Amino acid sequence: MMVNVDTLIAASDQLNIDLDERSIDRFILFKELLLEWNKKMNITSITEDVEVDIKHFIDSITPLSTGLFDGRKKVIDIGTGGGFPGIPLKIVRGDLDVLLLDSLNKRIMFLHEVIDRLGLKDIVAIHGRAEELGRKKEYRENYDIVISRAVAALNTLAEYCLPFAKVGGHFVSMKGPDIEDELKQARKAIETLGGRIKDVEVLTLPFSDIRHSLIVIEKIRETPTRYPRGGGNPKKRPL
Repeated sequence: MMVNVDTLIAASDQLNIDLDERSIDRFILFKELLLEWNKKMNITSITEDVEVDIKHFIDSITPLSTGLFDGRKKVIDIGTGGGFPGIPLKIVRGDLDVLLLDSLNKRIMFLHEVIDRLGLKDIVAIHGRAEELGRKKEYRENYDIVISRAVAALNTLAEYCLPFAKVGGHFVSMKGPDIEDELKQARKAIETLGGRIKDVEVLTLPFSDIRHSLIVIEKIRETPTRYPRGGGNPKKRPL
C-alpha cells in the first residue's frame, strides 16, 4: 500500500509546525495501519489519501496553535476513536504524556498496535467510559489538558471532560464552525463544572475550505463531586 503525507507536510509548514523525518515516517505508518485495519473494522469513513491528511492529521494538530501544549503536559483525549487528535499530537510533540480513552474495545486494540508499531512512549490507550473514569481518584482532576473531537453537544461534553482537568488546566473542544448556540447553551454547564470559556479560535484547515473551531475552557475551580453523573445522564439531561 503506497501512501504519502505530502499534504500534511505542506500544511505543517503553513501552520509553523516543524515535522522532522521521524515524525513524517510515523505519520506514513499510522496512515498505512489506519487503512489496513479499516478494511476489517470501521475506524473511519475517510480513506482518501489527501482527505486523511486534512481531516484527520492536520485537523488533529491545529490545537498546537493555542500554545497550551508547550512543555511536558499530561493530556487525555476523550472519545479518541481512531486516535484523533491524541496520536498526531503525540507524534509532533514527543514530550507529551498522553492517555487515549474510548468506549469501544475494538478501537483500543487498533490503538495498541499503532502505539507499538510507531514506537511511541508515554502514551497509553484504555477502554472505558468518561462518566465512570471521571469519578476515579487516579484520573479525576489529574490532567493539564483534556481534549475531545467527539461528536456531542458542548454541554454534554463539558460534563464528560471537565472533571479530568486539574484546576489551572484546560479543556479543548474541537468543533465545527457554527458554535454560537452551543456556546450559549453550554455556559451554565461549564460554570457549574468549574470552568470558564477562555478563548474561541475559528480556523480554516490548509488546502481545504473546512472551517473548524477550537473552544478553550479554563478550569478555575474543582468540579463538584456529584459530576459527572452516571447512567447516560450527561447526554439525556444536559446541565
